[in-house]
Amino acid sequence: MKRLILAACLATMLAGCGSTYTTPGAGVSLGAISEGDKDISAAFQREAAVTFPARMAVIRVASAGYRSYSNNSAYGSGAFAIVTTRDIESDESLARLARMPQVAAVAPVSRLLLPAQLRNTRDLRAAAAQLKADVMLVYTIDTRFRTDTTDVGPLQTIALGFLPTKKAVVVATCAFMIVDVRTGFIYGTGETTATGDQRSNIWGSEDAIEAARLKAERQAFEDGLGEVSTLWAAILAEHAARAAA
Repeated sequence: MKRLILAACLATMLAGCGSTYTTPGAGVSLGAISEGDKDISAAFQREAAVTFPARMAVIRVASAGYRSYSNNSAYGSGAFAIVTTRDIESDESLARLARMPQVAAVAPVSRLLLPAQLRNTRDLRAAAAQLKADVMLVYTIDTRFRTDTTDVGPLQTIALGFLPTKKAVVVATCAFMIVDVRTGFIYGTGETTATGDQRSNIWGSEDAIEAARLKAERQAFEDGLGEVSTLWAAILAEHAARAAA
């Protein structure tokens, strides 16, 4: 009888261990994928060439091989990948960008316009140019999970219900830059972070963990759009009069 009880308990434990969640891939350093200049003087030769009202292309980038629980369709290989599935972005997000002053239109960049091998932002500029965009908003989301005692990196497996007495934290960071499509000139950069925490025993299913991830990422992204609006106002103040001259 004891053997039967022990066997039943072991089977239950193994069944629990069989339920896992894989954390999403990492974001990518925007500096690492920016076009490199041979020397500092070459970097100074890049100039702003935007005309207003401006068309804006929007591109989300991530580390090569990116995938997540709800998105296994990141495009491209090489230095980075493009995330084309809009799991945190909404139509209202694009509309919010389109409502910024002196923005004529906003459009995401389709994978159909991109090469399979992605090297740097020049490849993104070539795609955005086909949309007749003047500037492009390039952004990345980097999300990390941790408990009081454990950090969980990208593409790592979490056993559901692990460390049930600990506080679980999801930290999502949105980094972005606005780039001139014609010249590669970088108008500015920004970064926002959102954090969500709860008892890790609430993470009893893949859907529960995924909901926590998406909530943190959406908050970081929406906060990032606020910073984009602030940066755009500064761009207008500095470059709109010059472009009109």
